[in-house]
Amino acid sequence: MFINEETLKLEYQVESKEKGLKVIDVIASHMHISSRLIRKCKSNHNILLNQKKTSVNQIVSKGDIITLMLDHDENTFEPNPIEIDIAFENADMMAINKPPFLVVHPTKGHPEGTLANAISYYQYRSNQNFKTRFINRLDRDTSGIVLIAKSAYAQQFISEQMQKDEVDKIYYAVVEGVVSEDKGTINAPIERAEDGDILRVVRPDGLPSITHYEVAERFNGYSLLKVKLETGRTHQIRVHLAHIGHGIVGDHLYGKCSDWIDRQALHCFEMSFRKPRGNERIVVNASLPEDIRKLIEVLRNL
Repeated sequence: MFINEETLKLEYQVESKEKGLKVIDVIASHMHISSRLIRKCKSNHNILLNQKKTSVNQIVSKGDIITLMLDHDENTFEPNPIEIDIAFENADMMAINKPPFLVVHPTKGHPEGTLANAISYYQYRSNQNFKTRFINRLDRDTSGIVLIAKSAYAQQFISEQMQKDEVDKIYYAVVEGVVSEDKGTINAPIERAEDGDILRVVRPDGLPSITHYEVAERFNGYSLLKVKLETGRTHQIRVHLAHIGHGIVGDHLYGKCSDWIDRQALHCFEMSFRKPRGNERIVVNASLPEDIRKLIEVLRNL
């Protein structure tokens, strides 16, 4: 079991069931370290057994301490004084409630003033220094939870869960029209409309894409949906809801603009995953932002 909470140091105490295994077996199968990271630690002599450098073929005993020292990768983003809403943080990762209209990381069009720059500023103020590794991303106009890893180990651990669809992702969306069925599943492959195009469409040769939804509330001509992603394609919720005739309110790309909100009414409300250094499941929530709450009030009073 893991016995420490330090960003760039992993310490694991060998349990009875692991007695007689090689160091490499414990690291790979019980600490869940990727082969790439093992090779890197091995080549840099960053694997210790009971505080001494060791061969990865050394046999372990109950109570032995295996230590991996992770490389320190410098933060490369300029700090910008932007406040962030931290929903969860430990030595390995952060979960941030991203507001709408904030770009996740610098681009040609947005070289600064991004979430990455805000995290850099937070690091400066909290006396931390880690490379910001985004595990998931949200569109500029979508609000809600963004996960950030503080080390290559944490990124690999949670990204593998993402790839296996083991991370539960729940969104809220306000959509056009009254959705008649209380619950439903949209199973429709998604692909780019054209090569290099940002627009995605449902088409037979697309990637498998599955979205589950249930109606949280119905209004006069609109619906509030609770949406759960089974897969995570670019623009998946926006494409799927438009595909079934219930485009997201304010979505100018896949629907139409709204007089009541100046972005798509889509919010990543909850994410659930196994945290690094153990199998404990973490559930992170981010409350609905003010603009979506106001939109819902308007629709209730139509």
